[in-house]
Amino acid sequence: MSCQYLLLLLLSVGVSAVEVQRPRGVPLSKRQFYEEDKPFTCLDGSRTIPFDRVNDDYCDCQDGSDEPGTAACPNGSFHCTNAGFRPGFIPSSRINDGICDCCDTTDEYNSGATCQNTCRELGRKERESLLKMAEVAKEGFELKLQLIQEAKRGIEDKKAKLSDVQGSKKDLESKVEAVRTVKETAEQPEKEAKERHLQSWEAQKAASRIEKDKARMHEVFLELDDDADGFVSVAELLSHSELDPDSDSLFTEAEAQVQLGGVDKVDPIAFESVWSNIKEKYLSESSADISAPIETTQEEPREPVSDNDSEQYPEDEIPEEDDEDDEEDEDDDQDESDYKIPPTTQAQEKKDDDDEGTMPPYDQETQNLIDAAQKARDEFDEAERALREVDDQIKNLEKEISFDFGPSAEFSYLYSQCYELTTSEYIYRLCPFNRVSQKPKYGGSETNLGTWGKWAGPEDNIYSVMKYEHGTGCWQGPNRSTTVKLTCGKETVVTSTSEPSRCEYLMEFISPAVCQEPPSLDRESESHDEL
Repeated sequence: MSCQYLLLLLLSVGVSAVEVQRPRGVPLSKRQFYEEDKPFTCLDGSRTIPFDRVNDDYCDCQDGSDEPGTAACPNGSFHCTNAGFRPGFIPSSRINDGICDCCDTTDEYNSGATCQNTCRELGRKERESLLKMAEVAKEGFELKLQLIQEAKRGIEDKKAKLSDVQGSKKDLESKVEAVRTVKETAEQPEKEAKERHLQSWEAQKAASRIEKDKARMHEVFLELDDDADGFVSVAELLSHSELDPDSDSLFTEAEAQVQLGGVDKVDPIAFESVWSNIKEKYLSESSADISAPIETTQEEPREPVSDNDSEQYPEDEIPEEDDEDDEEDEDDDQDESDYKIPPTTQAQEKKDDDDEGTMPPYDQETQNLIDAAQKARDEFDEAERALREVDDQIKNLEKEISFDFGPSAEFSYLYSQCYELTTSEYIYRLCPFNRVSQKPKYGGSETNLGTWGKWAGPEDNIYSVMKYEHGTGCWQGPNRSTTVKLTCGKETVVTSTSEPSRCEYLMEFISPAVCQEPPSLDRESESHDEL
């Protein structure tokens, strides 16, 4: 409610009405349409009737304007003068219905109802209420002026701080480039030293693998040389069917001879070329011997287990599912034993790689280069972090300076603040220009009722309503949103919340920043006298 309206009400209820002769139920604003010495024309222009038919308890006009003081027209209205209080209108159907609707009792002029004129008492109470509201509005506006001055100082301080931060940003940018150069300069020798160390380690591992491969080749040669004559022959090679080149389960002498390089037998020197072709497939005889008893060991306990199971139950009560499980277990055991094959040479080589251990520590010279490069990286990371913080600071300052906090930035004091209202079920939280949320009073997750959208008041008072949009989605419904209505007051507080429509919330918020400048009582009195 505006201050001008409050003062007009105060003045209007405090001035005694001057009685102007006119037909009953006609407001003063329409007196000129009801002249006793002239025919009456319906206010909708539908017809003209003699004036003596006005208020004759018969409805002649379609708009009911000929019966302002009777209940003859269903769509008519009766004007209550209510001297000493506010005038008003009631439907014509309430005239003489035995219930006093007008505080001046003029609506019950012919019903015999006993009514008391309460207009002056109502006017007195309303004046007291309006005076309190006017006082609140006045004090609120005084607080608003203080908020405006604080906002101006705040903007000036932010602009000065922005200028300082922008200056420090240039220094930080120069520092970042300088430490970047230092970092890159330190990283180049570090990279080269680490590569040399890695290459040396790879060379050691390669030499070790070659030695292990030679030892393995000598061991296999001795395994294949069954007659210990110093040669591996076609016949001796045929004893290893896994070396069949086409894996067709038929390892022929011709295929074995091809594996030996086209000869019948090879000595240890010639075996080197043979070894490169067969080492991926070759299965050690010692490994094959170890795997054999594993299958036998797994097979042995099956028979007694089956006997024990059958003894637990009578023959006709053995659970079928257990039989199925036993069969599956036997199948699983067979599958496991079937796949327990000796490790291949490739697996052995992988094991050899594991046996090589981890790379040895860097020598002192390389470690010094690594430490120097790491220190340069840390300094660069710290400089970049500081620059990012300054960028964020500039962004926030520019946002606050340019943000629409009202015509005189009077709403800026709400920025970065939050206000709560606790109801029987929920705790509502309003963070102006940020978001609105709802949280169960007795524990539970928070629900977003909308993030800041825009000022949404009418054109002549756009800063009277805030709109928060795109909150948490409702189940099979729209995203939640909140409309915040601002009213004038000395305090800053959320007074109420409601949900007029599904997922659309309404919040009442009091703030002195909304208060308008109250007009002078003397100026309003002069204007009223002229009217």
